[in-house]
Amino acid sequence: MKQALQDVPLSAVRQAPAAYAGKIFILGGMIVETRVTAKGSLIEALSLPIDSYGYLKYQGSSEGRYLALLPTEKGMLDPAIFAKGREITVAGEFRELRKGKIDEVEYVYPLFEIRELYLWQERRDYYAYPGYPWYGYPYWYYDPWYYDPWWRPYPPPYWPSPRR
Repeated sequence: MKQALQDVPLSAVRQAPAAYAGKIFILGGMIVETRVTAKGSLIEALSLPIDSYGYLKYQGSSEGRYLALLPTEKGMLDPAIFAKGREITVAGEFRELRKGKIDEVEYVYPLFEIRELYLWQERRDYYAYPGYPWYGYPYWYYDPWYYDPWWRPYPPPYWPSPRR
């Protein structure tokens, strides 16, 4: 996939589709909808920027939407697994521009035929509990006077009793 294009914006593909016909792109995205059609599985995704390794970068912006098609002869993508909100990285060959709608608005989608597809693990929110009540890692609680002078976590030194 070294010959694949990563830094070409979708707006450039929409403006000059003939220049990019047959080229392979690597795209990041968040799934908006997955449909199984007679031609294959069709993913509508919100484009998200990726870094040079294909990891998604979260910048709060998007270049728009695109369609990714996995032909029937290559398999099927289950809409329950490839569900809305899941994140993907797609390596796909640009085929054409396809007209569609987002709610009531006409929209032109770039259509890519999927060569490779990676479904990212779902993100899970978690709460990192702090350490013992005073401080959390790496600031552990320390008090030089925490122990009583006659009681320590280690045995006291050996003091022989005087003989009588």
